[in-house]
Amino acid sequence: MLVGLCGKTNVGKTTFFNALTLANAKIAPHPFTTIKPNEGIGFVRVKCACKEYGVNCTPRTGFCLKGERFVPVKVMDVAGLVRGAHEGRGLGNKFLDDLRRSDVNILVIDASGLTDSEGNPCQQGLYNPLEDIKIVMDEFSFWVNSILKEKWRRIIGKLIQEPTSKIDKILFQELSGLGLKKEKIKKAIDESRLTDKKPQLWSGNDLLKLSRKLVEHGKPFIIAANKSDVSQSEDNIKKIIKKGFNVVPTSSEAELALKRASSKGIIEYIPGDPDFKVLKGKLPENLLKALKTIKRTVLDKWGSTGVQKCVDKAVFEVLNYLAVFPVEDEKHLTDHEGKTLPDVYLVPKGTTAKQLAGQIHTDLQETFLFAYLVREKRKVGADYQLKHRDIIKITAARGRK
Repeated sequence: MLVGLCGKTNVGKTTFFNALTLANAKIAPHPFTTIKPNEGIGFVRVKCACKEYGVNCTPRTGFCLKGERFVPVKVMDVAGLVRGAHEGRGLGNKFLDDLRRSDVNILVIDASGLTDSEGNPCQQGLYNPLEDIKIVMDEFSFWVNSILKEKWRRIIGKLIQEPTSKIDKILFQELSGLGLKKEKIKKAIDESRLTDKKPQLWSGNDLLKLSRKLVEHGKPFIIAANKSDVSQSEDNIKKIIKKGFNVVPTSSEAELALKRASSKGIIEYIPGDPDFKVLKGKLPENLLKALKTIKRTVLDKWGSTGVQKCVDKAVFEVLNYLAVFPVEDEKHLTDHEGKTLPDVYLVPKGTTAKQLAGQIHTDLQETFLFAYLVREKRKVGADYQLKHRDIIKITAARGRK
């Protein structure tokens, strides 16, 4: 799974990336700071089963803080986008080519409206941040549309040569470089109202509508309304929410500051929490003032910095993934090395017990016998569909577990 961070240039994307991954990507208050995509590891937050069972977990990857499990996911921060990117303007082609790899995208916008469409500073009220969303969605759709039009003659040729083939199957083959799933392509065709229309008769407008739906369903977005601590942001965020977008108010600068303070032992902070605890008795006046400002303008106002919430919503709500805890010893919740609740697997909703077995090890899938749900204390078969936070033991033939 790859989470993409995208948006207009100079909106705080790289700060968001650093806050999420604690990386040290280059940050500067001017356009095109990011040229090559920054890649790192972020984390989704899941309530761990350790507190529920009164045990100390030993994560193989990620970490656990007071019963909150942080599970690693890959994150990519791509170059900033400007209008005309699909025609090669700015770093557009680079941006779009990088973005095709992502499974879900966090579209970071400047909610304050204090940067224009080019990413340059502007006066209050001169720019509507809704344009940030439109620019990215338009440019990505236009880019997909250009690929579709380039391949269209070949696609129609295949339909003529293979009259029994379906258009969604051929599009899946021809657009394989975009990483689109066949069911998403079919959904895009249906919602474009092209199901009952012969592809040979599809117009240029039809292809553009289809391209927009392919982006909507195949490369879904969640909006990070960044710089939410700026006074001008609140009204803009309300307007964006009214438009029906999936929006999370965020302050990547606040999240980065809190994580750095936490790593130095100054505060106790769990990413995604609505508060923090000062650990040192006396702090320098400037640091204490900064922490109080974060508390007042971000945490008290929005409930969190929003950064953790964004990636959690992207994975669990937009992509519709589940987190499950596989174990080998159902009594002690351990693996064969004695590690307690060592792994958390992120799987798409609808994944079966047998499919999970295959993700753990191919032999487990081939020799699958049954699974055991630890909480429910019951056996389930191969077709059992996993639920969020299931604790599950897989039993296979020939002693493999």
